[in-house]
Amino acid sequence: MPKLSKTPSPEPALPKSNSGRRFPVEVLSPAELGRLIDACSRTAPTGLRNRALIVVLWRAGLRVSEALALLPKEVDRTAGTLHVLNGKGGEPRMVALDPLAFSVLARWLDERVKLKPSAQSPVFCTLHGGQLQTAYVRALLPRLAEAAEIGKRVHAHALRHTHACELLRERVPINLIQKQLGHANLAVTSRYLDHFVAPELTEAMQRRAMPAEVAQALRTAD
Repeated sequence: MPKLSKTPSPEPALPKSNSGRRFPVEVLSPAELGRLIDACSRTAPTGLRNRALIVVLWRAGLRVSEALALLPKEVDRTAGTLHVLNGKGGEPRMVALDPLAFSVLARWLDERVKLKPSAQSPVFCTLHGGQLQTAYVRALLPRLAEAAEIGKRVHAHALRHTHACELLRERVPINLIQKQLGHANLAVTSRYLDHFVAPELTEAMQRRAMPAEVAQALRTAD
């Protein structure tokens, strides 16, 4: 009898990954941001670096690739600005940090000098002056979020979204938000902010008067 060839058994089905899946946008509250930053050490070099990285991702609204590519010469301590040369689409831009946020970055830069990194080392380098990888940040933020007892999905883009939401609530003009985020045009920024309710809309809804007949019925129901 001719030998029958064995058909290999099929590989067991793997669970579907979250690749391509869209999760709802979640922004962090001030209390959650405080706990996230406090989950980093205030004295260890890695803690000072990670605190500064979180602050830059949040208060400057940088993409994680932009933050990790930042070089010391692109940080202007006098002006309190960051010169992003590796923006999306190769477009450079200047972004600003508030004084307190910049002081957190400055503290890391002062600590970083002690590591004696090379001239080519980025701002957010390893303790040996190497390039910090995005995979490190992807693992870091959920770990810190768990330590801070934050139930939301915490990732670098959530910090950027939080920045955009805060600017909207502070009534920063949309064209300035566009420049800060490095969007190609206002339409992109508008879509980016569609997830959030503008303060004007909230106030307009809260100013609406209830029709008298309905108001009376509701009071009676109480």
